[in-house]
Amino acid sequence: MNQELLSILDSIERDKGIKKEILIKAIESALVSAGRKNLGKHIEDINAKFDPETGDFKVFGPDGNELSGDFGRIAAQTAKQVIIQKIREAERDVVFEEYQKKVNDIASGAVHRFDKGMIIVDLGRVEGILPKRELPSGEEYRQGDRIKALVVEVKKSSKGPEILLSRTSPGFVKRLFELEVPEIYEGIVEIKAVSREAGDRSKIAVYSKDDKVDPVGACVGMRGQRVKNIVRELGGEKIDIIRWNVNMGEFISASLSPAEISSVKTSEAERRAEVLVADDQLSLAIGKKGQNVRLAAKLTGWNIDIRSKSEIEQVKEIPIIEIDGIGPKTEKALKKAGYDTVGKIIKLDLKELTAVKGVGKKTAEKILKSAKELMENKVHEVRDKKNKENREAKAEKEREAAAASEAENKKEEEK
Repeated sequence: MNQELLSILDSIERDKGIKKEILIKAIESALVSAGRKNLGKHIEDINAKFDPETGDFKVFGPDGNELSGDFGRIAAQTAKQVIIQKIREAERDVVFEEYQKKVNDIASGAVHRFDKGMIIVDLGRVEGILPKRELPSGEEYRQGDRIKALVVEVKKSSKGPEILLSRTSPGFVKRLFELEVPEIYEGIVEIKAVSREAGDRSKIAVYSKDDKVDPVGACVGMRGQRVKNIVRELGGEKIDIIRWNVNMGEFISASLSPAEISSVKTSEAERRAEVLVADDQLSLAIGKKGQNVRLAAKLTGWNIDIRSKSEIEQVKEIPIIEIDGIGPKTEKALKKAGYDTVGKIIKLDLKELTAVKGVGKKTAEKILKSAKELMENKVHEVRDKKNKENREAKAEKEREAAAASEAENKKEEEK
């Protein structure tokens, strides 16, 4: 019997990953419970010792004397329940520790069932929870479908480890690239940042520690195969792979891909960039519903203002008197120095502005801030007006097309 018990312990340790020391403690705890059941719950000083070499066990009473091993049916049942409970607890701890190490890693499994909008995924030894908010819109699964997701959190609960999964996290895209691109796995290419609007578009900034290795080319792969595999896993989500640059102006310019950027003016103190683009690149730089510039801002961590050349041309000639903080006296001093328009004030820095006679530091700071705000407001007015004109022109064309189609139909009817 003792050898059989040792074999069972070895089997549990091998199959469930529970250390034998934990199982032995469970047995000793069960023997103590059985002894207390036999002698009475009020008895506290009961000890048990289990020999892992021979499988023999001994139970000692309060007086230090060994108790009989035959505790009766009820006591034996109590011992059995304690052992089962301890093994379950130990198994849960093993699974918890296993998945705790997998946080920010990808787990794969099969869709097991649906519960209140959540997908319950069978991961093997445990179930994962994929909430609806962590699933990109448009993705649908049926019972039995294979699914990959990022492990974002592991919590303990009364029912065992709770594994929270996500397919919307930027970390999911990052981990897919790490698994797909050997250069990233080997540490030659580094992922600097990821921004994402799940199901639609992602931007990923990469950097190579080896000048001979092109980080963008490594991520794209031969004939684009590597990035195609990731796009396929993401259900067709578009991915912009950006070369990271220590020069923030160049990095911001690249982050607004696929738009072509004319110039970038940066303010390190405000972490703000003013981006100038050609008129035909404006909508591309901003993106549908502002998505492109929004993702670029998340990727770089900077605020990005985009303006077209025609917008700047229309607002830069605004007289400086419209700038809040400039009175007649200051206006006269600035004009004398050659700064008579908002466009010219915007180009100045604090040092240049305070060099103007009669303009102190606080006044200069207020002027520069107000000039930028005025420029932004005017640019938005010009842009809104242009968008309105474009909408009206489009609506007019649609009306004309509809009228022409109606006239054509009448001709056909008359024939």
